[in-house]
Amino acid sequence: MSTPERAPMHSSNERTKALREKVIEYAKRRMELDPAPLDRPQTLDYLQQVVPPTITEAGLGGERALELFAEVLAPASLSTDHPGYLSFIPTAPTEAATLFDLVVSASSIYGGSWLEGAGAVYAENEVLSWLAREFGMPESAGGVFVQGGTIGNLSALVAARDHAKRRLAAESCQQPPRFAVLCSAEAHSSIKSAAAVMDIDVIKVPVDSSGRMTAAAVAQTLETNPDGVFAIVATAGTTNFGIVDDLTGIGSIARERGIWFHVDGAYGLAAALAPSSRHLFEGAALADSAIVDPHKWLFAPFDACALIYRDPEIARIAHTQYGEYLETLNKPGEWNPSDYAFNLTRRVRGLPLWFSLATHGATAYREAIEENISLAKLIAAEIESRDYLRLVREPELSIVVFERNGWTLEDYEIWGADLLEKQIGLVLPSSLNGRPHTRFAIVNPRTTFELLVEILDTMKP
Repeated sequence: MSTPERAPMHSSNERTKALREKVIEYAKRRMELDPAPLDRPQTLDYLQQVVPPTITEAGLGGERALELFAEVLAPASLSTDHPGYLSFIPTAPTEAATLFDLVVSASSIYGGSWLEGAGAVYAENEVLSWLAREFGMPESAGGVFVQGGTIGNLSALVAARDHAKRRLAAESCQQPPRFAVLCSAEAHSSIKSAAAVMDIDVIKVPVDSSGRMTAAAVAQTLETNPDGVFAIVATAGTTNFGIVDDLTGIGSIARERGIWFHVDGAYGLAAALAPSSRHLFEGAALADSAIVDPHKWLFAPFDACALIYRDPEIARIAHTQYGEYLETLNKPGEWNPSDYAFNLTRRVRGLPLWFSLATHGATAYREAIEENISLAKLIAAEIESRDYLRLVREPELSIVVFERNGWTLEDYEIWGADLLEKQIGLVLPSSLNGRPHTRFAIVNPRTTFELLVEILDTMKP
């Protein structure tokens, strides 16, 4: 077997030009697929058998590596932009956002400092300011795009605790033996993970029958846990059910008691853009910090979380890193994104959203989110009309949770595996209080009522 001729890694010649064209052509073909293939995961044994060693001293050559990816590796990975990808919160980037993600990689812009990425950071900050206004936060609000909601929540809570410590010290008050964050019993798992990293306690607040954390429940929990709570986390669209906590009531309690109020809106806060659901998010205006993931319901590619602070200076004090080689970056008046979260090196991951918003306008985003919410209500009504199905909760946003009467967890797993095998969709089981169910998480504008009905029909007795 002949060894492929190696091209210099960082020079452009006929071979690298040809590879460039092939890679761009592959990306073009992939983007033109409508819908994209759902595909399916493969076992480790299968991949070990069909994929030859790819990291070798000589290299495979770009064309062969691309061929392996296109024919074996990509089909062994699920396409989250498929309209039937409905179990986890999918991603459905606009073509404009996807195209500009390619531009971001090709542009080699470092997004950690103003010195190195001023123009790109300016564009990112325009998006963050627009989001802050939509959420009712002040003009002075600002932040940074980080990897995802987990990093966003962690960074916000680190800033909150640092602020609490500084305030206690300024007031000559003793710090509590243990700091604690208060959140809903249905809060995202990242809050627990952040607490573990920070070595703090998590106090769970019971939810009402609809799955919502209420102001009354928060007040009662604070009465029995008076010490050490430095932050309250409310969820704007729970991952499992899409329920929005009582943001206004909870935010008011936090403001009255001088406790940091953080809104985890990774999935659902984007729905504040939709006229029909805007009222649910009025309390976000009280937030000291908030997150929303554009790769979920703002039609951007992975990975991007918009982290916004009411007072960014608090976050800058908490997160700025210091070192001899970094001192030249710490100049007054310059906005260094790395100062506002637990990150230093970063790509300008907010630019694909910026380009798509600049291309299509905010109204197109409002309409797309509104259509998802309308579809959720429409399919919920269809579920209720079928005697073999039961709606677990009325959808508040675009997550529809339901169960098939008489089915066990194993039944859902067999059914879901069959849907995937037939390339209809990815619809997996979830549960509430140990009782299994399934759900549609609708954030893709290409998901249709007809497809959802087709899936429901496969559950018929």
